[in-house]
Amino acid sequence: MTGPFLYDDDPAPLHTGEPRQRKGLLLALFGSTVLIAVLMVGGILFFKGSGEEQSREVVTVFTAALSQGDVETAYELLCDDERARLLPDELADAYLEDGTPTVVGAQETEYEDGPAQLVAVRWGEGAGAATTQVLVVPEGGTKVCGTSAG
Repeated sequence: MTGPFLYDDDPAPLHTGEPRQRKGLLLALFGSTVLIAVLMVGGILFFKGSGEEQSREVVTVFTAALSQGDVETAYELLCDDERARLLPDELADAYLEDGTPTVVGAQETEYEDGPAQLVAVRWGEGAGAATTQVLVVPEGGTKVCGTSAG
């Protein structure tokens, strides 16, 4: 380099040593990304609950609303197939039994090649109480999609 310099010495080269490897930084970034992804999935299960818990909760709300005459709330919890099949005033005839509904269990099943839950509901107390199975599917949230005697 030539030219007038502010100081008498030549300018020093900016990079005189070997370049440093940043493998540790890359591994830390990748590792933290994976850790955040795993924590987010775990957080979803923790805050929303498992599929069984969500299904039991939806069926509890659905049957309670229906038995109290709140057809609007119950109708909002139906899947698209059931909404196409039933009008709101037909809902009680299709799903409601005599007695107070109590969710007593749930089991995994499949519906149209996808995951679903069959939730058992007992209507009333005692040996003569009717039991139904309510089909629950993940369709834009957890939705009720059918029932059968149990």
